[in-house]
Amino acid sequence: MERKILFEIKGLYRDDFRVTGFSFGQGEKTLCVVGSTRGNENQQLFCCSQLIRRLSELEEKGKITPGVEILVIPCANPYSMNIKKRFWSIDNTDINRMFPGYEKGETTQRIAAGIFEVVKEYQYGIQFASFYMPGAFVPHVRMMKTGYEDVTLAQKFGLSYVVRHTPRPFDTTTLNYNWQIWETQAFSIYTTNTAKVDMESARQAVEAILNFMSWQGMIRYRGHEGYVSRVIDSDDMIPVRADHAGFFEAHVSAGEEVSTGQLLARIYDPYLGTMRSALYAPFHGTVAFVHDEAMTYEATAVLKLIREEEW
Repeated sequence: MERKILFEIKGLYRDDFRVTGFSFGQGEKTLCVVGSTRGNENQQLFCCSQLIRRLSELEEKGKITPGVEILVIPCANPYSMNIKKRFWSIDNTDINRMFPGYEKGETTQRIAAGIFEVVKEYQYGIQFASFYMPGAFVPHVRMMKTGYEDVTLAQKFGLSYVVRHTPRPFDTTTLNYNWQIWETQAFSIYTTNTAKVDMESARQAVEAILNFMSWQGMIRYRGHEGYVSRVIDSDDMIPVRADHAGFFEAHVSAGEEVSTGQLLARIYDPYLGTMRSALYAPFHGTVAFVHDEAMTYEATAVLKLIREEEW
């Protein structure tokens, strides 16, 4: 393993800003894995740390294929991680909405450009991503529908779902989208949590990446085969919206199968403590997403369900 500084900006009033990478093997630039780009992505950083640990063990045993280089970037935004702020601390911009970047632009544009200059050379790219809404997801692999996506490759992770996402205008400035446009086979891995560390879903995500690497001949590894992935579109995740604002109490968890009419959540009046509404499953399905903050606003998508066939 080699630890190296990939990008650096001199700091005026605090330590220098550095993006650190950990490389394994030598040869063709084969796989790059990127962790947290936002300051609250503790789970994504943890996943990368566990992947680095596992790759170090494999390298020591000589199980990384000769002629292959693997790069892991645990954190692209250490400043925001240090102060627990989701976006860039100065102007509240999002590094993952700045790709491919601009080396003479604003700070986050320059950071994105510096990172992308390194990662765009790799054949495969994986990002541990987080959703813009607070909540827990069923673990899945997601890819942008750019015309370059390869669903068959995505199924080799062995996660339960492969989600194809039609990019919206603001998605065109994400790392995943630009990776694909620059002809890297790119995938986003979503685990259960973001700010909280979920060790089980992190283990599952790392195992999925090792499975993928084994399928593609990067490592000699025999792990769990995982699921036969079901391919869906992001629009197949049907939202269940809050009909009132208030304290939110979930009665189901991500990945749980629910029946038509089953209680999903309750919402309570923040002043009176009385129940304002109850949310029920409109059909038989699997819970793909659950809101996990104490309160919700009216009309917020607090759950997302994937319709399943009833037996």
